[in-house]
Amino acid sequence: MTTNTRKRVLRTLLLSQRRTVNELAEAVDINPISVRHHVTKLEAEGLIQSKEERHGVGRPRLIYSLTNKGMEQFPQRYLQLTLRLLEHLKANLSEKVLVEIFQDLAERIAGELTQDVDLEDLSLEERLHLLQEVLTSEGFTVNLQEEEGNYYLVEASCPYHHIGEDYPEICVVDQELIAHFTATTPTRIECILDGDKQCKYLIEKTT
Repeated sequence: MTTNTRKRVLRTLLLSQRRTVNELAEAVDINPISVRHHVTKLEAEGLIQSKEERHGVGRPRLIYSLTNKGMEQFPQRYLQLTLRLLEHLKANLSEKVLVEIFQDLAERIAGELTQDVDLEDLSLEERLHLLQEVLTSEGFTVNLQEEEGNYYLVEASCPYHHIGEDYPEICVVDQELIAHFTATTPTRIECILDGDKQCKYLIEKTT
């Protein structure tokens, strides 16, 4: 396995946590047979993991994602410190208090990010485009969709994914940021932590 291809496969899974062999092949621009060879070696080294997922009729497909060991291949050594801090908080605080802490954190972040912007002067669509820029700068991969008179904010990747596996309360940060920018109550209809391929929020248009 070339080092370059190895890094590209791992980086693809860092940015988009759940991918099939064909999706990885398309992302790194090599054929699926070669990708299958690479992911087999990466899985043997404990850097990635696979899980069977049924998708319609037929045989289940394998979905690949990074392990914590795989995450450590990137310059994110703060991850272990963050996990230890959260473990300590969760052991000493109630779930309600922990969620409140994350909500307060999200409100502070949102306030800092919008201190020079008057959101009240922006339409919902303009707010969503601003939110997309902010979330992208925070490490999310975000797309906006408009269907049946409503907006959908789709996150193909989440920088909190590996923390959220053990501490799903952190998802409230994401949800509170969306609520702050849109002045609505977003409805989460898909979530990576629930096994979905993406996180997806419904933002209803106000009349």
